[in-house]
Amino acid sequence: MRKLPIIAFIVFIIGSQSFAQKIAQWRGENRDGIYQETQLLKKWPDKGPELLWFVEGIGAGYAAPSITTDKVVINGELDSLSYLFAYDTNGKLLWKSPNGQEFMGNGFSGTYPGARSTPTIFDNLVYASSGRGRIACYDLANGKEKWNVDMVKDLGGYENEFGYSESLVVDDKNVYCFPGGPENNIAAIDRFTGNMVWSSKAMGDTTSFCSPILINLKERQILVTFSRHYLIGVDSKNGQLLWSYNIESFKWDGEHCNTPIYADGFIYNVSAEENGNGTVKLELSPDGKSIKEIWRNKQIANGFSGFVKVDNNLFMTIEKNWLKSIELGKGNVVDSLKIKNGSLIFADNKFICYSTNGEVKLIDYEQKKFEVVGKLKIEKGTSHHFAHPVLDSGIMYIRHGDALMAYKIK
Repeated sequence: MRKLPIIAFIVFIIGSQSFAQKIAQWRGENRDGIYQETQLLKKWPDKGPELLWFVEGIGAGYAAPSITTDKVVINGELDSLSYLFAYDTNGKLLWKSPNGQEFMGNGFSGTYPGARSTPTIFDNLVYASSGRGRIACYDLANGKEKWNVDMVKDLGGYENEFGYSESLVVDDKNVYCFPGGPENNIAAIDRFTGNMVWSSKAMGDTTSFCSPILINLKERQILVTFSRHYLIGVDSKNGQLLWSYNIESFKWDGEHCNTPIYADGFIYNVSAEENGNGTVKLELSPDGKSIKEIWRNKQIANGFSGFVKVDNNLFMTIEKNWLKSIELGKGNVVDSLKIKNGSLIFADNKFICYSTNGEVKLIDYEQKKFEVVGKLKIEKGTSHHFAHPVLDSGIMYIRHGDALMAYKIK
């Protein structure tokens, strides 16, 4: 009988570790661009890492994949329709399932067509959103659709000039989405049935392109996301607006694509334009009901390339083609590397930057100094190089329009 508490403890630990691995989603386990990979190659060969496999035919778009132990799942587009594709980890197509119309745009926005949302996988269910706002839940095993909700038709949402780009955030019970309408501005949907749990008017503002985060505090869980003019926090239990933070300048239809980062009581966010808000540090009250600006650096801004927090610094590329390191105390730049701006992630003391010119660079940070130790030119695929890299089990996945590639980096 004395062994029972020990057995129960072991079961609890195993269960806790299993729970931590249930979600595969946008920018890694914590949506912060940090991947828990180890023993990666310290340098890449002159021609870049080995290409293990690639597939073509996933259509236009910038959506990154989500990876499980045996599947690679990604949103794509075929003949203006949205599809969710599932491959095994050797690149064999397992299934593909339709998800309504995909965003193709008109005029200027028509130069950025295709899938833009990374699917979220929770246990055996996949949650995907098309660029036209159709959210659907699929069985991971076979791609069978279980339910769908259209954010425009069903929830009265507002599709902005460049479509819906949010990668859905999910918890044990709900899927959270931002339709952007005057009534159902932000909504929680039961993740098993597709029924609405609550809707919030929030600020009544239209959507941006942010993929939100959930912050778990002692008193409440907070959903944090960008609208066109604000960074906002709502209580995930009922949709109550807790606070908002004004964004002083914006591009086009509120081009705030970067997911905020929460750490140690502070929220960090980066918006698109210099001389607007730029990079900002906000203090979140312990009860989650208020925020206070600590500092802002107006000169350090980017629209959609992401940023990471490593130790006591933030790192991001900027449109003037630099990788910048910003210390958290006062927001000052402490280091720079001349590099083409692009999507940035971090793993094993290394940055990986997929630049808008199609170059991928491995940047060592072992000694807390930038050193480029690997280069790769993406030749396959189509259109803009906007997707974010994804790492899993020593493999780097790169999406370039119609092509998805898997490189061995371990």
